[in-house]
Amino acid sequence: MNETCKNLTTRRSVRKFKPDQLLETELQEVLAAGMNAPSGMNRQPAVMVVVQDPETIHRLSALNAAVMGKTDIDPFYGAPTVVVVLSDTSAPTWQEDGTLVLGNLMNAAWSMGIGSCWIHRARQVFESEEGRKLLAQWGLSESYAGIGHCLLGYPDMEPKDLPRKSNYVIRV
Repeated sequence: MNETCKNLTTRRSVRKFKPDQLLETELQEVLAAGMNAPSGMNRQPAVMVVVQDPETIHRLSALNAAVMGKTDIDPFYGAPTVVVVLSDTSAPTWQEDGTLVLGNLMNAAWSMGIGSCWIHRARQVFESEEGRKLLAQWGLSESYAGIGHCLLGYPDMEPKDLPRKSNYVIRV
């Protein structure tokens, strides 16, 4: 199996991270993969907000937990880097384009030995009053919607290799 296919078929979500921050060169490689994700008509409506400040990560994690009605959990699992993927809803393929960015981030990270996990509820977080304030703080208009939070860090666990369902592929 070639290396790309091997990485794509072995990537799993990591939900426990070492506290060590990523090397800047590694982060730049992962972000370059996200920047080069395909997008409809090459509109590139997605943006990536890289958060490595522990206070901001804690704030985002608390907002995410609040969407679930929880206050006593960290849905970001202690990840030292969170890449918030947002997309401009004025593009007809905004959701698909942002999703491809997230996929590229996670696959690139895995190929480099970096763990990742896609955390949902970004749309609800950035529809909230506090989320809209963050968008403004980051220089983004309210036309941007959350796609997901991509957690990045060095794994402090071995992810489980769960089997794929038997009817995943239907041939016609």
